[in-house]
Amino acid sequence: MRIRLVQGIALLATGLLAGAFGYGAANLVPTFNAVPLDMRLSFHAELMKMNGITMQAAMAVSALSSLALATLTRGRARLIAGTAGLLTLASFLITRLGNVPINGRIKEWAITSAPVDHAAILRRWELFNNLRTLTALTAFALLITLSFRQPTADRKQLPTPA
Repeated sequence: MRIRLVQGIALLATGLLAGAFGYGAANLVPTFNAVPLDMRLSFHAELMKMNGITMQAAMAVSALSSLALATLTRGRARLIAGTAGLLTLASFLITRLGNVPINGRIKEWAITSAPVDHAAILRRWELFNNLRTLTALTAFALLITLSFRQPTADRKQLPTPA
């Protein structure tokens, strides 16, 4: 029962994380690129204020629950859950070391003005965004795959009919 609970939490948190990043990559980024730069910068800066707590919480719960699942399982299940946990950790590191510093610059540009090389910097932000989306989606796919595997040791097998 405990494994199923942890697995459910990992699936939910990682699904929310992958969904949020996927929505951003599929909808927000193209919209950012379609509107005037000043509008993009203002919206981007405000969005990051809202995303700060929710996305960090989703990344933390995703990584911790996936790694907890890895400690509760054995064999291939442990490898799959551990890999999912490491991938969500990678999403966090990409965000923290790649996107967040650029977000700080974008906040400044929204108040002042963007530098001459802003397009290259925004493309780098999009690259980091695509990488963290890919790591989160892969982690989610691994956890889905794990959920389709044979019953875990903590569930009783139904007797086979005679």
